[in-house]
Parts: sequence; C-alpha cells; structure tokens
Amino acid sequence: MPEDKDIEESKLIAAVGYIGILCLIPLLGKKESKFAQFHGKQGLVLFICWVVIWVVGIIPYLGWFIAFFGSVVLLVLSIMGTVQALSGKYWELPYLAKYAEKIKL
Repeated sequence: MPEDKDIEESKLIAAVGYIGILCLIPLLGKKESKFAQFHGKQGLVLFICWVVIWVVGIIPYLGWFIAFFGSVVLLVLSIMGTVQALSGKYWELPYLAKYAEKIKL
C-alpha cells in the first residue's frame, strides 16, 4: 500500500519534527509525505508553545512557575509525539492537534 510505504520512509523525519525548530525539516523537506507533514505540523505547534512559554517565563515568580510546569508538559508531549512517529502512528496531540490541522503549507 502506498501509505504504508510513505510511513516507513518518513518515520525518522517525522520524529525529528518534534525537536524544536527542527519541525521545519519534515515541513519543508518532505512536502509529498502526508505522514511527515502531519507530525511536522504538530511539531510546529509545539515549537510555538515553547516560544510562548519562554516569553511567559520572563515574568518573575508566576511566570517562572508557569514556564516550569509548561515546559514539563511540552517535553512529555514532544517525547510522546516522537515515539508515536517512530512507531508509524498518526497520533494527535491532546488539545493542540486542532491547531496543527489548520496549518496550510
């Protein structure tokens, strides 16, 4: 099946998409791969959340608290996304997948 071949060929690149700015690799390098694009878009949403958390972390006390726990949550989501991509699964990020679906490249 063509989709199975796409997943097998794109697993590693899709997983890299969950590592910060490297989300651009599947988004720009594998435009023909539905699997890589799916995970790359989710990685982009996570990266945007990391930037927002970093900006919030500038605020003393409350910002530090939010940034710490937000970073832990985003790290866990990144690891889960990487594992799912390497497993060849279309896994949607909780609460954030709806934003990834709206990205048109």
